[in-house]
Amino acid sequence: MTTLPTPSAHAPDTSIYDRRESQVRSYSRAMPRQFGRAEGVWLHDSKGGRYLDFLSGCASLNYGHNHPVLKKALIDYIARDGVTHSLDLHTEAKARFLRTFEEVILEPRGLDYRAMFTGPTGTNAVEAAIKLARKVTGREMVIAFTNGFHGMTLGALACTGNAGKRSGAGVPLSHVSHEPFDGYHGPEVDTADLLEQRLSDPSSGLDAPAAFLVETVQGEGGLNAASPEWLRRIAAIARKHGALLIVDDIQAGCGRTGSFFSFDGMGFTPDIVTLAKSLSGMGLPFALTLMRPELDQWAPGEHNGTFRGNNHAFVTATAALREFWADPAFADDIARRGGILERRLERMALRHGLSTRGRGMMRGIDVGSGEIAGKITSACFAQGLIIETSGAHDEIVKVLAPLVIDDAVLNAGLDILEKSVADACPQVLKNNADDRPGMPLGVAA
Repeated sequence: MTTLPTPSAHAPDTSIYDRRESQVRSYSRAMPRQFGRAEGVWLHDSKGGRYLDFLSGCASLNYGHNHPVLKKALIDYIARDGVTHSLDLHTEAKARFLRTFEEVILEPRGLDYRAMFTGPTGTNAVEAAIKLARKVTGREMVIAFTNGFHGMTLGALACTGNAGKRSGAGVPLSHVSHEPFDGYHGPEVDTADLLEQRLSDPSSGLDAPAAFLVETVQGEGGLNAASPEWLRRIAAIARKHGALLIVDDIQAGCGRTGSFFSFDGMGFTPDIVTLAKSLSGMGLPFALTLMRPELDQWAPGEHNGTFRGNNHAFVTATAALREFWADPAFADDIARRGGILERRLERMALRHGLSTRGRGMMRGIDVGSGEIAGKITSACFAQGLIIETSGAHDEIVKVLAPLVIDDAVLNAGLDILEKSVADACPQVLKNNADDRPGMPLGVAA
């Protein structure tokens, strides 16, 4: 029998948060519980409630909470007084990570990248990437894309499209041109052609760019998934015009879209790749900027950060690579589970005249408005399912379940989502194939 969530009926005393924590907090407003323990796909609150986590730390917990293999590796390392903080000194933990990353990730893909350990978060990796691109090319302009999200520090924020995020900057966000992402003007308009036209026209007003910065699937921007064909065109256009191609794989990478890198097998190789979120495998801060060796033109200390040597994250990241990515069957299992998610969401969308977004285990359903999406996520939370929204108007209900979730538990969570969608949205299509009585959950018609 599948274990179901058991949400608490009452919220905790939040007076200390109201009194002392900044108003900037957000997730806790939609999920007013105090959590004290987590394991696997479950979060437990201080009132004895248990919640199924379809947020996964916004894709920072691809292997679930406190995975036992990763936890043991970290506990053993701490118990033997392994180095915690090291700036960029050589440590055994860093060496093991680099060797494992080379052996398990880079060499099987024929990739040759240098690894730059930046500050602890994704935005630090993006800052390093765009700074390096400007240094190498001698240019200032960066091409970013509509609905992109790249971080909250000023350089990364300038590349971010979201008006609400940009409004907090307090200064002009410049030297970035936001060009239309794949499908932005509808399926009839090839936005790669539009970009090529602008860059080839000396009177377009678009300065020669240092870099193109792109997500293959826009995590915060609404789960818009670029086609491999469009991405190959973008890579070719960047190369033609002397710009570097940066793929922001902070949310879409580490298996979220099915393979370790979201661009695996697409027929192009980025010049620079940014990783963070699930890189540590356990929610520990760890960000990485990968670059082709000839682009590694930094002077010593030219870009650094106090916490660029998080050895605890090196330990858990190494354990995650060994436990999951050393076996090719893991990616196959993600693809299979992503198929379950795709079919279930497509069924919901068909029943209500809606549409789906995303790729792999990074998918969602477009319910048309942030108001409706908010009702759905609130209803899910009341039933013990933690889930969030994304998109320009928060109109996408976004599923980021752990990649290792049991099929039955995944379907149980999707049952909650399906009921919540049905309660919030009219059923506009009747008697379609997936409505047949006795249809097994997660099985294609």
